[in-house]
Amino acid sequence: MSSTFAIYIYPGTEPIDLATFGVLSMARRIDPDINVHTVSEQSGPVELASGLVVMADYSLESWPGADVLIVTGGPGWKQQCERTPVLEFMRTAASHSTVASVCTGAMILAESGLLAGTKATTKRHVVAPEESPLAILASRYPDIDVVEAPVVTAGKTVTSGGVSYCIDATLHLVRRFCGDRVADETARIIEFDPELRARHFVVQSA
Repeated sequence: MSSTFAIYIYPGTEPIDLATFGVLSMARRIDPDINVHTVSEQSGPVELASGLVVMADYSLESWPGADVLIVTGGPGWKQQCERTPVLEFMRTAASHSTVASVCTGAMILAESGLLAGTKATTKRHVVAPEESPLAILASRYPDIDVVEAPVVTAGKTVTSGGVSYCIDATLHLVRRFCGDRVADETARIIEFDPELRARHFVVQSA
């Protein structure tokens, strides 16, 4: 059974967050039935942080849906939190898809109200004088049980910490939707041992 993964990008997404796409690309070597695409407010070119331009396959209106929607992080998250169409899109997506975030993508999910009453995490370390997004998440959204962890699963939402944990989170999602064999083989061929880091996962029952 094939699974479809969508990656939400926006102006100011940090390019390293696209390691999510890289992990899924490698997973397709194990299971070619995995489908991956990108979505943004508008389809077409999207300028990420530091000037990298990536093509969005779908706009919010044309998005066909997916089993999983992964929301990237990056300095553009603040502007995304002010975009009503984006927040509405997140809420609609969550009604039929598992919604995940990497890094500060959690801030967009929080502003959408999708993390209320659940455990969640986000990026912790920053360059001074920036404020830690983890601290912002805790202070701005008191209805979220903010924890410091690599990956947090809470029902149909998955959040992950700093940017390198996007690999952990994506492998976790591959395991959840494509099975142990695909996840284990993907980890093997990218020479990554998720078990060493999975010991620190926080899981909340739905």
